[in-house]
Amino acid sequence: MQLPEIFLESLNGLRGFNKGAFEKVHTSGEQVTSIRINPRKWSIVNGQWAMGNTHLPGSYAPLPKADHIRHSQLTIDQRVPWTQYGFYLSKRPSFTFDPMFHAGCYYVQEASSMFLEQALKQTVDLSRPLKILDLCAAPGGKSTHILSLISKDSLMVSNEVLKSRAAVLRDNITKWGYSNVVVTCSDPKNFQKLENYFDVIVVDAPCSGSGLFRREPEAIEEWSPGNVQLCSRRQQRILADVFPALKKDGVMIYSTCSYSKEENEDIGKWIMEEYNTEGIELKIEKEWGIVPSEIGYRFYPDKLKGEGFFLACFRKTEGKETASERMKDKPQKISSAETQLIANWVNAANLNFILHDQTVHAIPPHLRTDIRIISNHIHVISFGTIIGEMIRDKVVPDHALAMSGLVSDHILRMDLDHDQAIRYLKKKEINVKIKKTGWHLIMHQGQPLGWMNVLPGRMNNYYPKELRILKD
Repeated sequence: MQLPEIFLESLNGLRGFNKGAFEKVHTSGEQVTSIRINPRKWSIVNGQWAMGNTHLPGSYAPLPKADHIRHSQLTIDQRVPWTQYGFYLSKRPSFTFDPMFHAGCYYVQEASSMFLEQALKQTVDLSRPLKILDLCAAPGGKSTHILSLISKDSLMVSNEVLKSRAAVLRDNITKWGYSNVVVTCSDPKNFQKLENYFDVIVVDAPCSGSGLFRREPEAIEEWSPGNVQLCSRRQQRILADVFPALKKDGVMIYSTCSYSKEENEDIGKWIMEEYNTEGIELKIEKEWGIVPSEIGYRFYPDKLKGEGFFLACFRKTEGKETASERMKDKPQKISSAETQLIANWVNAANLNFILHDQTVHAIPPHLRTDIRIISNHIHVISFGTIIGEMIRDKVVPDHALAMSGLVSDHILRMDLDHDQAIRYLKKKEINVKIKKTGWHLIMHQGQPLGWMNVLPGRMNNYYPKELRILKD
C-alpha cells in the first residue's frame, strides 16, 4: 500500500501522528475484525454463548472478561476495551454463512466506532427516557449500538438521506429486534421542523474516508485535498441544518472516519463559534491508546487495535428545553376482534398496536405521541415492530415480528441444523419432517431466522427475498 505523500504531509503536526509508525501499520497487511453482540439475543455466561432475555427489552446478562470464546465460525480472543459488547476476532470468518449473523445476534463493526458507547455513557443519563437522533445512520452500526444502550422508555430515530441506503438501514434495524425505534429517510434540514426535540444528536458525517485506507485501499485513489475541503463544507451544512432540533443542554456527538484536521478539529471549532455550545471532555484510559486532541479524540491504527476515527462531543447551552408538539392525523384504530387476532401471535402485554395501510405495528405506549409527531414532519419508512398484514381477517406475519423476540409461545417452532438453516436463508428447499401444518417460526440454536408456512404437500418459505443468501 502506497500512501500519497501529499496526504502524509497534510497530517504533519497533528497530535499523535507518527509518520513512520503510521506508514508501517498501513503496509503491514494486518486486518482487524471486530463484532458487537446484541444483548437482547446473546450474552456470554461463564465463557459460553447464551441466549439473551428476549422478552424484556434492554435486559442482558453481564459479560465477564472471557477470552477465546468460540461459537460456530466465530473465534473471539479479546474484548474491545471501550465497550461492554465489542469483541475482536482472531480471524475473519464468512459471516454470510453464519445463521447467527442473519438472526441479528451480532453486528460486524469497526472497533474504533464503538467508542460511541463512552460518548453516550459519559454525557447523558442512559437510565432515563431520551430522544436520540442518529442523523447519518446507514448501514446501522451506531443505531443498533445506541439501541443496546438506551432504556426501553427512550426513543431512537435512525435516519438516512439516500433511499437505497435507508432500505439497508431498515433491514439492519429490523434484524436487531427493538420496538422503540423509528427509521426515516429525510434530508437533515427537515429535522428543523422538530425544533428543540432531541436530547442527543449523533452525526457520523460523510467524510473523505482516509481512516479506512487500511481496510479499503481503493479509497486512496479517491482522496485529494480538494475532496477534504468539499467534505468539510458538506459537514458544516449538515450540522447547520440539524442543530435547531437539539434542545437546550442536549448533546451533539460528531464523528468521522477521517484523519484530516479540516474535517475534525476545525469542524469542532466551527461548531463552538457558530453555535452556543461547549466542548465536553471524556475520560479515557491510557492503555486504550486513544489520543486526546485539542477538540475531540483521535484513533490511529498504529496506537490501538482499530481503524482511523475521530469523535468529539458538544453541549448546547442555549435554546428551549422542550419542543412544541404539533400533530395532524390520527392512526387507524384497531378493533377488539383484530386486537384478539394479533394477541394470538404476539407476546406483547406492554405494547400498543397501530394499524397503518393494513399493516400492524407494535410500539411502546408511551412513544405513541412521539411517533405521530415525527411522522407528521419527517418521511418515515418504518416504526416500532411490524407485526404483519391484516388480510381477510388473518394475520400474515412480518419478518420483523420473527426478529423481535415477541412471538407468542403458542406459535409453532421449527429448529434447523446449520446446513438446513443456510438452505432456508437461500430460499431453497429443505428436507425436514413436519407434523403440523400452519405458520412456523424457523429457528437455529434457539434463535429465530424467519417464517415458513407449512401447507399440505408443500412449504412456503417467507424469508425476505431481498435478504436471501446469493453466494454458493
